[in-house]
Amino acid sequence: MMFAKIIQRVHLWAGLLLGIQVIIWMMSGVVMSWFHIDLVRGDRSAFSAPAPELEAKGYASPGGVIAQMDGAITVSLRHFLGRPVYEAEAAGESALFDASTGERITPLEEKTAREVAEGDYVGAGKIIQLKLMTDAPHEYRDKQPVWRADFDDGLHTRLYISPETGRVISRRNDVWRIYDFFWMLHIMDYVDRTNANSLLLRAFAAAGLLFAFSGLVLVVMKKGRNQIARDLLFITGRKHRSS
Repeated sequence: MMFAKIIQRVHLWAGLLLGIQVIIWMMSGVVMSWFHIDLVRGDRSAFSAPAPELEAKGYASPGGVIAQMDGAITVSLRHFLGRPVYEAEAAGESALFDASTGERITPLEEKTAREVAEGDYVGAGKIIQLKLMTDAPHEYRDKQPVWRADFDDGLHTRLYISPETGRVISRRNDVWRIYDFFWMLHIMDYVDRTNANSLLLRAFAAAGLLFAFSGLVLVVMKKGRNQIARDLLFITGRKHRSS
């Protein structure tokens, strides 16, 4: 009798603890399912084309690039705004160098950052603001300085461009902002909104398991194993008769 009361209390409190969050999980899941992930990520307004082939001649020595960048770990060859460049990486630092002359071309100036933004964007809007930010908003998800290009389209598209590599790091818009809010509620990470294995989420998941298990125990205790067996036989027998 005491055991039954304990199980009932566990089931009740687990249900109260879990109930509101289950509603939030379901609500956030429904809202997020409305939006296609390509729209959320801004891929629909991003230019996509195969990279042009790199010629195998006429490049400056990578050794010159390494000499300009102390502690360089890797040096790779790629295209940037229609010309071949070296991208060098060191501990916590990256830079671009003209592959023909070996001259360093980053950090990007405003004119070059604008070319990158306009080359990446294929929507109907135009740039209304281009700003080098040293304290970017939370949606950027980084603390490094970054160029931000704001467009005047219906979704208020925002591109974040690395001044060191010239790459578009993040694409944001109003749909992403809505999605990100409900993603925060869904994974229960109310600070960084990136940790899908937070202690709080695992605690509520464990509470859900406890709720389900205690409910099963209560059903067995209330009806008894013999009654459950008869119910199962009745259900299976009814199915057999109907078939």
